[in-house]
Amino acid sequence: MKQETTARKEIRGFLEKIVIDAGVGRLGQTPNFEEKALPQVKRDLAAFTGQAPQIRKATKSIAGFKVREGQIVGLRVTLRRDKMVDFFERLITIVLPRVRDFNGLDTKNIDAHGVLNLGVRDQLVFPEISPEASPVSFGIGVNVVPRKRDREAAVAMFRKMGVPLKK
Repeated sequence: MKQETTARKEIRGFLEKIVIDAGVGRLGQTPNFEEKALPQVKRDLAAFTGQAPQIRKATKSIAGFKVREGQIVGLRVTLRRDKMVDFFERLITIVLPRVRDFNGLDTKNIDAHGVLNLGVRDQLVFPEISPEASPVSFGIGVNVVPRKRDREAAVAMFRKMGVPLKK
């Protein structure tokens, strides 16, 4: 087992979980989606999260969005403990600096409960994903959920942990 540093212990004590979701959107409308694109999206998500994603299906039909009940609409991964800490550290130190035109996260991304919500338009910012091996492009949403649900304490703690927040 890895020697746990004080920073890792602090992150683990502050965070409850990290939820990563990927909506399939227009990909779900393509022919042979479940045979071709879905396995690639699952493979990419599993590569940078270290855990197999859960398939999420539509609970009801919505004609305006051309979605039918039972149709696959996204994938979700919930990280806790060591995988959560590893992902958080990689997100802050490696992934966010690789995002094009990145000037820091706005504090508006932290809601009233202290949850940090951010989106990444392309999964290729993760170093585990090779652009040649991944023909499918998709965006992801990341929700970082703290144990204490207080916005001000969360903003202060995120700054302390090195999250690049704007002033």
